[in-house]
Amino acid sequence: MLNQAIFLYIIIVISAVFHEYAHGLAAYYLGDPTAKNEGRLTLNPLVHMDLFGTVILPLLLLFTSGFFIGYAKPVPYNPENLKDKKYGSLKVALAGPLSNLFIALVLGLFLRFFGQFILTNGVIPPILSTFVAYIVVTNIWLALFNLIPFPPLDGSKVLYDLSPKLGIRIMNLGASGMILALLVAFFLLPGLVSLIFQAIVVF
Repeated sequence: MLNQAIFLYIIIVISAVFHEYAHGLAAYYLGDPTAKNEGRLTLNPLVHMDLFGTVILPLLLLFTSGFFIGYAKPVPYNPENLKDKKYGSLKVALAGPLSNLFIALVLGLFLRFFGQFILTNGVIPPILSTFVAYIVVTNIWLALFNLIPFPPLDGSKVLYDLSPKLGIRIMNLGASGMILALLVAFFLLPGLVSLIFQAIVVF
């Protein structure tokens, strides 16, 4: 149980780092070098770690309930530098969750098409196949959690770009936005994560 929790925590940290790196990379390709100039356009986990989101929250949840959520320190960017003034911010916001979904899709399809062959022929130990499944589930979790439209999550920025009036109301929630996001994640995400996992790996 302890080893499983530690492994899940490592997956959360690495996946969150890829998430933030994707934000910075998208902004960079859209014309904003802020993340690069501040040393955040890197896969070094130390520069992306947030005390609460990357350490306290996921560890507390993992060791008390087995339920996990986490995030890294947001990558800075200046929307005024983006070439696409209309949808640039939306693209940057979506880059993080999409990077997690991409990881889940690639590894999930690997399990779907090659998992049984690998297990049957003893190519890798069965436990490694289980670990890959954990990575898939974790990245689905991170993608969906960050798409919840409450601040400070990416979904709130996407909502703001799609509907500024509604986005302003949501942004005004402040710290209560995270509480609402946690409630949504706790009650709605488990079933949705399971459904997406099954769709990728099993069906």
